[in-house]
Amino acid sequence: MSDEAPAWAYERAEVRPHDPSWTVRAESERDHLEQLLAPWLVDGIEHVGSTAIPGLAAKPIVDLQASVSDLDNVETAERLTANGWVYVPPELDQRPWRRFFVKPDPSGQHREAHLHLIQAGHQRWTDQIRFRDALRDDPDLAQAYADLKHRLANENGHDREAYTKGKAAFVAKALRGPHA
Repeated sequence: MSDEAPAWAYERAEVRPHDPSWTVRAESERDHLEQLLAPWLVDGIEHVGSTAIPGLAAKPIVDLQASVSDLDNVETAERLTANGWVYVPPELDQRPWRRFFVKPDPSGQHREAHLHLIQAGHQRWTDQIRFRDALRDDPDLAQAYADLKHRLANENGHDREAYTKGKAAFVAKALRGPHA
């Protein structure tokens, strides 16, 4: 096995206009994942992230989160990798609250989907859903987030970690509520 990172690992963060097909892709992936992960699912699978917000510009990567009974179940990872998902080890991901998988497109050059396995009961599960719902419920908040994402993609599109970190304060403020 090669130690060379796949092309999608260095893919530029590119924000595109909303595409209704993202929801269709998310539903299809969710249905398949529900079958694969059924023995370990606790609170199901949710479409989160910007592609889950109607009308919101986003990177064309569907984000799904699954609430599971055991983050480190080997059989879960084996089932996912056998079905086209690539495991990103925790030491690379640097987010101990999840186990992260990427689904590359058939060319292996681009990401199609992300899967965040989250331990059942972890606060991050609730926070992701609350943030998604806040954006769905407040068009002004969603527009401000889109503006931020466009700016970050222009400034840091070559550095996905910087792009993600640049959104952290916005997300935290949105989770505190409109009067924070």
